[in-house]
Amino acid sequence: MDLNVQDLSGTFSVGDIAIALSLSFVLSAAIGWVYRATHRNVSYSQSYVQTLVILGMIISLIMLVVGSNIARAFALVGALSVIRFRNAIKETRDVGFIFLVMGIGMACGTRFYLLAVIATVAICLVVVVMQRFNWFQLNVQRQVVKVQVPADDDYSDGIQDVLIRHTSEFELVSMESIQGGALTELMYTVKLRKGVEPSALIGALRERTSGQRVTILTGYDQTDL
Repeated sequence: MDLNVQDLSGTFSVGDIAIALSLSFVLSAAIGWVYRATHRNVSYSQSYVQTLVILGMIISLIMLVVGSNIARAFALVGALSVIRFRNAIKETRDVGFIFLVMGIGMACGTRFYLLAVIATVAICLVVVVMQRFNWFQLNVQRQVVKVQVPADDDYSDGIQDVLIRHTSEFELVSMESIQGGALTELMYTVKLRKGVEPSALIGALRERTSGQRVTILTGYDQTDL
């Protein structure tokens, strides 16, 4: 029985390993800094950015192992297919950064070093420009208005009169019984008229709802009285 162990590390040199892993680390870290600098929401995660850097290096390592061997490629696909991720991606933008570091890791692992550098610079520059100039923003200027009224009377006509005076568009979204049936909560989507402040709408609604709670939700703030 032949017990000889064959080491296949000779298919790539120590220099190849050092360059691929070092370059994938540097480029993935640069991508991580761009992600951090251009992130706007409160869902920022340091762990996610560190994972981006690690992922870039791991993909580079995988590509070194696979090389041009098709059998190894299929074996790795089968092995990686058993991995399940339970953490949901909070933003679709985060998925783009995952694919970016994977692509850079693949380029480094297959020794397309110049391609990896140029692609990182170009794509990160696009990300920075889009964030700096706020590309594709859609300013809808709509608010959500929640009004609580006593359940024993019909306040809908009075509320609609107020909305007609203060908004250019409004639509009833939902109607819900709350506090054991004592109150009814009406939810509208509205577009305030030019020059109308949310506080003015709240004051007018409270006059028609016997002083019950009125809430206005916007994309950036919440007014609640």
